[in-house]
Amino acid sequence: MKFTATATAFVIATATTGSHAFSPVATPSTSSVSLQASRQPIMAGNWKMNPCTEDDALDLSKELTKLLGDETCPIDDANPLCTEVVIFPPFPFISQVSNVVADAGITIGAQSIYFEEKGAYTGSVSAPMVLSMGCEYVLCGHSERRTLFDDNDQAINQKVHKVLSSGMKPILCIGESKEEYDLHIKNEVCAMQLSKDLANVTKEQMKNVVIAYEPVWAIGTGLVCGSAEANETHAFLRTILSRMYDDEVAQATRIQYGGSVTPDSVDELMAMPEIDGCLVGGASLVAEKFGRIINFTTQK
Repeated sequence: MKFTATATAFVIATATTGSHAFSPVATPSTSSVSLQASRQPIMAGNWKMNPCTEDDALDLSKELTKLLGDETCPIDDANPLCTEVVIFPPFPFISQVSNVVADAGITIGAQSIYFEEKGAYTGSVSAPMVLSMGCEYVLCGHSERRTLFDDNDQAINQKVHKVLSSGMKPILCIGESKEEYDLHIKNEVCAMQLSKDLANVTKEQMKNVVIAYEPVWAIGTGLVCGSAEANETHAFLRTILSRMYDDEVAQATRIQYGGSVTPDSVDELMAMPEIDGCLVGGASLVAEKFGRIINFTTQK
């Protein structure tokens, strides 16, 4: 399915129908997304630029393997509703960490890639490189890559395509800033990012795409996005996916929440019907905290 500038404009227009561009957008009814699908929970730990040494990374990995519950498993496990666990170590630690966690069923991912295959791109890492080290997932569009490293939607879209064509799965991160949230244009921003970042991604390829909604203002700031509000945003994202593809894709796509997830908030978040997992930052660096998060207790 190909997206043009007209298609992008359509997505934004449908997100803002009946409201001024800078007024609150009513949460759309999910009745238009009528199909129901069972979605495997997915908990992911983004270590960012932590820890400082390989020994510390290996210690964290070993501790984490001891904390997996009976309900955690790889995505290809016979039980499709058990919780998939993914961790994203820094590039230098990927290979050794993978060796530690593979037998426990934890999946490894890369925090980013450059969209070129190889060449004179000093300091960059390619998709074939991380694939050769055992990565199955790649983060694309994380808010820190957007804001600190100026990744724009075109570059993010190129990364998504490179990840998919390399046989890996992108976790596409989208979300609004504090200023955008205060202007009540959260839905418009998320719809635009989703449309641009998934441009020319086909319905078939969407089977391997995970979306992570990250309200930027709730990451490491002490501000909290409530579980009900996060759930409403996830439901809105499904209406956009339904318009871009169809109800089947909208219901089958897993959407994580990311934004200061803690052991105290995870059960309430995972009780929400539209939240399929969490993308965890700081808490994933403490084995006991991340262990509690991946072993959430609330049933949907």
